[in-house]
Amino acid sequence: MTGTSPKRGARDIDITVYGATGFVGALVARHLAQAAPEGTRIALAGRSEEKLTAIRKDLGERARDWPLFVADAGDRPALEQMAGATHVVITTVGPYAKYGRDLVGACAQAGTDYVDLCGEALFVRETIDAHHGTAASTGARIVHACGFDSIPSDINVHLLHEKVRADGSGELADTTAVLTSVSGGVSGGTIDSVRQQIDMMKKDRKARRLAADPYTLSPDRAAEPELGRQSDLFMARGSKAGTPLRGVLAPFFMAPFNTRIVRRSAALRDHAYGARFRYREAMRLGPPLLSPLVAAAVTGAMGGLVTGLALRPTRPLLDKVLPNPGDGPDARSREKGHFTLDTFAVTTTGARYTARFRAQGDPGYKATAVMLGESALALVLDRDALPEGDGGVLTPATALGDALVGRLRAAGMTIDARPY
Repeated sequence: MTGTSPKRGARDIDITVYGATGFVGALVARHLAQAAPEGTRIALAGRSEEKLTAIRKDLGERARDWPLFVADAGDRPALEQMAGATHVVITTVGPYAKYGRDLVGACAQAGTDYVDLCGEALFVRETIDAHHGTAASTGARIVHACGFDSIPSDINVHLLHEKVRADGSGELADTTAVLTSVSGGVSGGTIDSVRQQIDMMKKDRKARRLAADPYTLSPDRAAEPELGRQSDLFMARGSKAGTPLRGVLAPFFMAPFNTRIVRRSAALRDHAYGARFRYREAMRLGPPLLSPLVAAAVTGAMGGLVTGLALRPTRPLLDKVLPNPGDGPDARSREKGHFTLDTFAVTTTGARYTARFRAQGDPGYKATAVMLGESALALVLDRDALPEGDGGVLTPATALGDALVGRLRAAGMTIDARPY
């Protein structure tokens, strides 16, 4: 570590951004430099002291004295020192199955809160099995999926549950989230995570079975309700999917992960969403008249991408044209991006509710940097407003809840729930 060195084991740092020299990590650091209240103690971490120094200089006067940690993802002692010196670690270093194991373990043992951008269900399952008990005993809140996947999905259902309960309208039943508007680039990090998941499933039959289970991330699989197929929606009309939307829906690329995070939230809350809570996701693209063609094209493209990455002859060809990890859009494109996720629910009393999560900024870059940074700030600054409970491997809804909602609204995002 360089700069203003905290004593080993002391909590002299509020937030450490690990991976600060990467594309998204630098965006997160910039957001914190602009948005964190005066006096918030922030450090930057990564493999190269030279690059960290350059990033810190680029962040301006507020970051001038931010400490620097030099730590490789495979250097467990360095990661333990970093975790022991900070209250919250943000990590953008993925794919997490490749680079994230030691850091999660170090944070769980040190009682250090942890947030990441992970969209890898198999890795989250691994951390649950390996570290949930330790984190619960030390009080560490290990919170995966604190970006575009899966904060909008998880928080929308959280708000629906709260609103339906407050109105006395029963419990959530059929619930469908639809990405109704989106503009942004494809993340190279997300593509690399898909590669890692595919490789794990090719090698391990158990991994393939877990990936196919809608309750992959459940704390108790046997306690989950049997509600029939909960496969994600595609080539289904909006009206048949329980929404008021016209046209045909396309598959949402992150639905296989987002739905499992939401179902884990339901289970961690002792199934408070309802015994008949059934959750799926899709997206709407193009005008209603053209939506069947668009949905068919998207379905084919997504299937082709996964198949192409899984086959040895075609993967090198795709690797040449797909974005690389660490790449990202320019500043103008990041500002112009946006997304809207609308979630529709029917309750056990027949009432209908909807929640909306809308943000300006490229979903996987600018908006994600805000969501990740505000998640860490909530853990540091809003302790009294966080959901009650011990530590463990949690979700955005169960670890952050209304504290995060308030922060994201203050950051300019639209988040609300109402009857319709």
